[in-house]
This record gives sequence, structure tokens and C-alpha cells, in this order.
Amino acid sequence: MKSYFCTAAMLVGILINPQLNTTSVPVEDEPFHKVVFKNDAITILHVVIPPGATTQYHTHSHDRIAVALSATSTTNQKMNEPESAASPTKPGDISALTLTDASYTHRVHNVGKVPYEVLDLEPTVRPATPSSDIAGTVAAETPSARVYNWPLAPGATTPVHTHSRPYVIISISAFNLKMSSPDGQSAGHPVSAGDFHFVDVKITHTLSNPGTTPGQIVEVELK
Repeated sequence: MKSYFCTAAMLVGILINPQLNTTSVPVEDEPFHKVVFKNDAITILHVVIPPGATTQYHTHSHDRIAVALSATSTTNQKMNEPESAASPTKPGDISALTLTDASYTHRVHNVGKVPYEVLDLEPTVRPATPSSDIAGTVAAETPSARVYNWPLAPGATTPVHTHSRPYVIISISAFNLKMSSPDGQSAGHPVSAGDFHFVDVKITHTLSNPGTTPGQIVEVELK
């Protein structure tokens, strides 16, 4: 009888204090993380956490770049550690996680009033000899990737820059994006917040905003 009541008390404690639950799943199996693109080079997950919801503990096994697409507030909790203080997010925020161990396990709690939306980019390989080619000012980086952030006011154009490695181009906001190459060729089309495209060819271009609303592009280039 004594053993039964002790076990029941422990179960109640686990239900009241979910942080005592130390089970974890791979990030691709966490219900709020949806794989939207995957090849030999990179995995891209679209994460949407409803207001008030908390992810399961999940494990990242690769360096990670996260690009926020919504304005809310979240907390972070590593396995077996206290929950962090709330931190605000806004569209275009960039965070970079470099693994110092074989993996990183945590969970995220959306304490805001709107869904927390983010693109999570995880390169498959950390290169032994990273490329030294840099396309512009580096906004964030890991041993696996560099990130370039291009805010584009109406009428603005980025400097000419070259991507010699595969990269992912991400639109943070809805606007008309124009891309031009040094030979005079150009193409423009509307993009929406969260649109992305994986590019696996060397390219030299500028990005410009010919419209009347501000835009923002983030480029994540593999090393």
C-alpha cells in the first residue's frame, strides 16, 4: 500500500510539473515542427506554436539557423534546466545555434497572444574546411552556414553580391522582389512572408524593392 501511494504521488507531481518529464523526440518528430523541404544538404522545418502552447522536448542534431516570422514572446527550456525568462520575437529575427555537444535538447513555450512562427534551417554537414567566400555583411553564422540580412525600403537595392555555395533565400514580408544580374537581366515577382527557395547554382545578383511597401530578405548560405 505504501508503495502504491508513493507511486501515485510521483505521478501527480509529474502531471503538475511537466518539466520533470525528461523524454525527448527528434526535432522532425515534434508535432509543431513540420518538414517542408529536405535534401542531402539541408532540412527546413516550418514551426507554428499556438498561443499558450509548449512543444515537446525535442533534440537538434545539427547546427541551426532560426528565422522568426511572427511577433510574440517565448521562453526556452533546456532539458533538466529551469525555464528561461520570456523573450520577445519579431519577423526577421535571426538566431544561430552552434552545437557544442552531439545534440541539443529543449522545448519552447509560446507565452504570447499570437502564434509563434519560425523557419528552422538545419544544414546536414558541418564542413571540415568551410568556404571563405562571403557574399556580404554576415548577420549571424554557425560552423555550417552564414546568414545575410537585407532590409529593403521602397526603392532600395542591395549591393551586388555572389553566392558561390548553395543557399536558401527567404522573404520575411510580402512585397515585390526584383533580382538583377550584372549582365542586365532581371526578373521580378511578388513574394509572401515565409516564402523560401533553395538555390544550388553559383549566382551573382542584386535584390531590390521597386514597390511602395518595405520588404526584407534573409539569405542562409551553406559553408
